[in-house]
Amino acid sequence: MLGCVIHGAGELRVEELPPPRPAPGEALVAVRYGGVCGSDLHYWRHGGVGDFLLREPMVLGHEVAGTVVSYGPGATGPAPGTAVAVHPATPCGTCPECADGRANVCRDTRYLGSAARFPHVQGGFAQQVAVPAGQLRALPDGLGLRRAVLAEPLSVALHAVRRAGEVTGRHVLVTGAGPIGCLVVAAAKAAGAARVTVTDLVPEALGYAAVAGADTLVRADDPDDPGWPAEVDVAVEASGVGAGLDTCLRRVRRGGVVVQLGMLPTGRTPFAGNLVVSREIELRGAFRFDAEFDVALELLAARGEFDGLVSAVVPVREAGSAFALAADRERSCKVLLEF
Repeated sequence: MLGCVIHGAGELRVEELPPPRPAPGEALVAVRYGGVCGSDLHYWRHGGVGDFLLREPMVLGHEVAGTVVSYGPGATGPAPGTAVAVHPATPCGTCPECADGRANVCRDTRYLGSAARFPHVQGGFAQQVAVPAGQLRALPDGLGLRRAVLAEPLSVALHAVRRAGEVTGRHVLVTGAGPIGCLVVAAAKAAGAARVTVTDLVPEALGYAAVAGADTLVRADDPDDPGWPAEVDVAVEASGVGAGLDTCLRRVRRGGVVVQLGMLPTGRTPFAGNLVVSREIELRGAFRFDAEFDVALELLAARGEFDGLVSAVVPVREAGSAFALAADRERSCKVLLEF
């Protein structure tokens, strides 16, 4: 079977891999689609994501959907042939964070296609993947596999909006109109936000934010853009750069909430800490997700406009061109691999 394996920075290979056999408690899934994520691009371009550096070849991918093939001993779940999305996380269930209901920050989790631990957790960009059966989610009625592959990034966005607290009737600022930023727009609107303003440097990216439901689009490099709000109630930083965080802190109202969702560069990032103090701004982190995955599937089933965020579907044999396209923000939002 074919799989996308990263060997180091710039070394993405489509290779023949041995078909997996489901171990006890596991399910075997025939992958149909995989979404290229920003973290996959970081592994491809830099050989790591933040502090998670490649130490061995690794199958990429954690946004996958397909159909059930079979089960290993003792495993049960949706019947073979059922269309499913794969929740990519396997938390330990016993650490203090899991016990506190925060499995998304489990200190001993396993996550598909992640170099956070060694040996690395191999990912889902392969024609077949074996995963714990509990990670399978049968698709709701009306949801096809192509749109269902957005469940993982939409879950990230839903968790970020949940971390912001109540957004009903409020003005939300999103810095960064990449795939995650666009999905934050959709998540904020679904949660009842009255207005969503999005900033970015790339006009084409702002166009995708409009598809997701943004009310106001602002060029981040134009201080005179008339769309700049005087202040907002909530800001979600989804660009992963220090300038985005600075914008959030300076535009959110006194006593407002800023959610840092984008992964900032490794090392120290200066920020306007005095504003956090003098304006009593609440600065919160948002990392991955947990139960939001099931909410994401229901939302995807109910709303067809998410299809407009998929820029291209590329055969797995052309993974290199798919990654190059996904890295070009002037030409793409979400790029899918087809297996």
